[in-house]
Amino acid sequence: MRAMKSLDTRQRFLFDDTHIRGEITTLSASYQAIQQRQDYPPVVNALLGEFLAAASLLSASLKFDGIVSIQAIGKGDISSIMAECSNNTQLRGIVRGDYQNLGEEQDFVSLLGSATLAITIEPEGRERYQGIVPIDKDSLSECLEYYFVQSEQLSTKIKLAADQSTAAGVLIQQMPHSSEDEKAADDWQHLSLLLESLKAEEQLELEHEEQLYRLFHEQQVRLFDPEALQFFCSCSKARTAKMLSSLGADEVSKIFEEQGSIEVTCEFCGQLYHFDQSDTKDIFDEPKPSVH
Repeated sequence: MRAMKSLDTRQRFLFDDTHIRGEITTLSASYQAIQQRQDYPPVVNALLGEFLAAASLLSASLKFDGIVSIQAIGKGDISSIMAECSNNTQLRGIVRGDYQNLGEEQDFVSLLGSATLAITIEPEGRERYQGIVPIDKDSLSECLEYYFVQSEQLSTKIKLAADQSTAAGVLIQQMPHSSEDEKAADDWQHLSLLLESLKAEEQLELEHEEQLYRLFHEQQVRLFDPEALQFFCSCSKARTAKMLSSLGADEVSKIFEEQGSIEVTCEFCGQLYHFDQSDTKDIFDEPKPSVH
């Protein structure tokens, strides 16, 4: 694949004189950085790539500090797959399950089995919002489109694609308008059909501008400046200590008696955190009141 300026970027676009907005994204180094920390078969990598691209698209609508996560929990070879993207375009993702011997021919539904899809919006410092839909469609794109219609009452069209080096996505969405606006309905139907014609190889190989021109060259499309995307793990020793404190002092003391120390490895990035007796004592000590 040739070098692309669009790699690891997300761009907003608008169709002038319509009620329709869009987002387009392509991941490469950020996607590969996530893969390199795990040992997923190709078919699992590709599905994770679609989840990451989708999280990138959905997080573009955040108007506050926070995170959008997309998680499927099922009963197939993949028991859980999750991708998240923050408002400042930081990505991470993970897959759990018994997938090491999977063949290349398994599709979205067979990988996850009977499953549900949860889309969670977590504003920093505020209560989170979650919408859940069943995975009863043939693709992640279709499940997300159904979520937007059911939970947000917004007509949405999404195309996702991923191989072993690149993940990509395009989203168009109809913004609120009068239900009696016939032109808006016609515009939506026309642009949805055009987006449906986008091929996976075009998503993975073409610049954003070229993709949009091929699809919508008869429309007036405004493409905004790109935002850089990157892999970033939010783990830290302090967060890991907070997780340990949730186990309770008795349980942590028992682990120390058995093992002498505690080591916790982050599943997302592989970072190892080591805790000795003094670290754990600090976790459970009551903070001393400050003197004024």
